[in-house]
Amino acid sequence: MDNAQLIEIALVAFTTFFATIGPVDVAALFAALTQNTPAAQRRKLALKGVLIATTILMLFAIFGEAALARLGISLAAMRTAGGILLLLIAIDMVFARHSGGSSTTDDETIEAQSKPDISVFPLATPLIAGPGSMGAVVLLTAESSGDLVHWAVTVGALLAVLLITLILLMMAGQVQKLLGVTGLNVISRVVGVLLAALSVQFMFDGLAASPLFS
Repeated sequence: MDNAQLIEIALVAFTTFFATIGPVDVAALFAALTQNTPAAQRRKLALKGVLIATTILMLFAIFGEAALARLGISLAAMRTAGGILLLLIAIDMVFARHSGGSSTTDDETIEAQSKPDISVFPLATPLIAGPGSMGAVVLLTAESSGDLVHWAVTVGALLAVLLITLILLMMAGQVQKLLGVTGLNVISRVVGVLLAALSVQFMFDGLAASPLFS
């Protein structure tokens, strides 16, 4: 595998994880949920939430492919299903809608506002390690098909996005003030368009590798 292929793998993985985790959106919601929380406590919540989410996503990265094999799910099926899930998330991002795929639902947000410790719920899951990011981790690590370098590049992209998420959570108040609602929606729409294209490509690849077209 040459450098150009590794760079392509890294870019696809980074874009997909950035879209499904949504560090900027997570930081904005975290700021809203912790507006009356002391700065030191807010930093502890951010660090704890990211560590828990990292653990969850790494478990999916390590055992996801084996779980698919155990359940008898082919990579072609996972590509197609993952592409559909990511496309639904991308559509919500482009239209600046919030669903349970990459963010909290309205009911979950209301419940979180009454919790003193939001590091596990809703920060770690579903905001960071949600259905979209979990599905993306399984899909992209399964694409490595046992190639350790491919897997390591994919996981490296995941960890890079999680690090960016942690940094933005530490600066959540500033991010919210700097971008505002309009800025957040612009970023969400741009990333959503990229994710839509990637998700359609995943579906094309899955269908091309399926018995229907082989």
